[in-house]
Amino acid sequence: MIWDRERYIAHSLFEDTGREMFCELFGPLHSLEAEWRAQGATSKEIAMTAFDWDYVLLTGITANTGARTGIAAQVIEDTPEYRISRDHMGRTTKLIKQSATIPLPMGYPVTCMEDWLKIKHWYEFSEDRIDIEGLRRCRDLRDKGYLTMIGMPGAFDEPRQLLGEEALCIACYEEPEMIHDMLTTMADTCVKVIERVKDYVTIDALIVHEDMAGKSGPLFGPAQIMEFFYPYYTKVWAAAKDAGARLFSQDSDGNMEPVLDALLECGLNCFHPCEPAAGMDIVKLHRKYDGKLCFKGGIDKFALRGDFETIRAELNYKMQPDLMGGGIIWGLDHRIPNGVSIENYRYYVNLGRELLNLPPITSEGWARMAF
Repeated sequence: MIWDRERYIAHSLFEDTGREMFCELFGPLHSLEAEWRAQGATSKEIAMTAFDWDYVLLTGITANTGARTGIAAQVIEDTPEYRISRDHMGRTTKLIKQSATIPLPMGYPVTCMEDWLKIKHWYEFSEDRIDIEGLRRCRDLRDKGYLTMIGMPGAFDEPRQLLGEEALCIACYEEPEMIHDMLTTMADTCVKVIERVKDYVTIDALIVHEDMAGKSGPLFGPAQIMEFFYPYYTKVWAAAKDAGARLFSQDSDGNMEPVLDALLECGLNCFHPCEPAAGMDIVKLHRKYDGKLCFKGGIDKFALRGDFETIRAELNYKMQPDLMGGGIIWGLDHRIPNGVSIENYRYYVNLGRELLNLPPITSEGWARMAF
């Protein structure tokens, strides 16, 4: 079913809209297509449109809050096994095609404050960050029920793109003034962009990508969240709320539970994808944060590699009646992994619809909900 912005916002803010939302957040790993074709999957199943997924109509705000480097990306070497490229930050990256969908940098543009000051202009505000004609189109779409979203650079993720994970974590102790200057610059630009945007269209959701955790926990703890995230997030979120936003959503893989309380203080009210393999239990999290933090995802993607009983056990546990009524958007915790048969996936979809009291599949459609 296609959801409009009002119903989606209400559901995310713990209102009972009379229906649960069952989504495919990310879609399959690219190499799963060959497996499904060999198993007799239809073209619509491979395109994910055969399963009548719930999704919200949405439009991204046509304004740039991130790095504007002026560097053109280019492919340096492309083989069946890997691709080496130069990205928009001037980094040489390598993508291993058989096991990854995201290329990894082989070096970074910032190693010290002097390096940062040389590229600081990438993040500074200018009026040409705003596409006014695009904003008018966004306003028209919002009037038709589309959710309007604007992104902000991640407080961890963007400095990580500039320094790398290890160097960023060290810099928090050895050069905190550099990290503060980065985030202050990004915050000022985000606020100025949002102030221009609100003259043309109301913002519904502020979104941020962090990906700052693994199975053992996040790379920043509560102290770093409060020192670095808090002034940045709260400044941008205040501007977004003034422009109409009601949802502040973060995407971060891994075990983020140790910092969820701190992130709530920063204004966050939506979180995904809640990976069970990293210890994120959407049942326990919902009961702890009911009314405060909406969770998306949470269903163990690896359970779909098991038999039907394994899938049923996972869904029976996750889709409990007391978790329904708003505040959870049900879906797999990340991309559908290789080794999941099309027969298992069909079973998962139909059983999930049954447990959530959704009607049988009657229509087609899918849109990525990873925001």
